[in-house]
Amino acid sequence: MRVSTRGEYGVRAMFDLALNFGKGPIALKTIAERQMVSESYLEQLMAELRKAGLVHSKRGAQGGYELADRPVNVSIGEIIRVLEGPITPVDCLDTDTERGPYCGTPERCVLRNFWRELQDSMTQVLDNTTLEDLRQDAYRLEVAE
Repeated sequence: MRVSTRGEYGVRAMFDLALNFGKGPIALKTIAERQMVSESYLEQLMAELRKAGLVHSKRGAQGGYELADRPVNVSIGEIIRVLEGPITPVDCLDTDTERGPYCGTPERCVLRNFWRELQDSMTQVLDNTTLEDLRQDAYRLEVAE
């Protein structure tokens, strides 16, 4: 699985919100500037994240976006699924979109079993890494400098 700019920029924006958690709504322009992402592109991503319930938005002069939940409760896997879709390295494992399995005997396919192990590993890392984990990593790097 290759994470597209949708997933990468979405995770970066959510990480920015995690770093500023508890400080109130953050203007989209501010997030875009800090993360070096197009504001209009980021607006599209944030709309999807808002629909999924991962962020809240507030309009007006003091408006912007903030996490809907504490950083410890938001996994990178959730963000990736909202913006990228199912976490599948090959189509034959993609049962969410009904594109797979495409062979007649998937239970006897050695390669499919290999791809399933890879998928499980990716899912474990993405689902067991939270925005709080990344936030703590950022603090450790800051202290180390």
